[in-house]
Amino acid sequence: MIRIYDEQKSENTFPVAIVVSRFNLPITEELLNGALKRLKEKNFHDDQIMVAWVPGAVEIPIAAQRFAQQGTVDAVIALGAVIRGETSHYDYVCDQASQGCQQVALQNDVPVIFGVLTTENGEQAGARIGGAKGHKGIESVDAAIETVALLRRIS
Repeated sequence: MIRIYDEQKSENTFPVAIVVSRFNLPITEELLNGALKRLKEKNFHDDQIMVAWVPGAVEIPIAAQRFAQQGTVDAVIALGAVIRGETSHYDYVCDQASQGCQQVALQNDVPVIFGVLTTENGEQAGARIGGAKGHKGIESVDAAIETVALLRRIS
């Protein structure tokens, strides 16, 4: 018999941490608002949700790591916005943030959902916080719920 680990619906809630970058604050606040709204829709309680603000996207992995190492959360959601500028700084920030989050997830066996926008301009970012391209904060919560449910079934 083939076992298929692909169920997108889960009614189980769990402790979750959200690490949010203050850089590009109007965008990241909306990412957080969408994530919190979605968690409430999915019946998460306030005492299951921890939010930590960090200065920028590069600092997200270290805060995510601290949550993951404590063993008090089943998932970490990373939210931020990196918008390309005139220098190559954008590339370094995106690489460090994404690779750092992946490293934390794999080393600690805790999903770190990468909800960091990496866009060419502010217009593209706006399209991803409730515009034509969806809402990355909401999508990140859905990804966390699905991933935690999957990992529980695999165990």
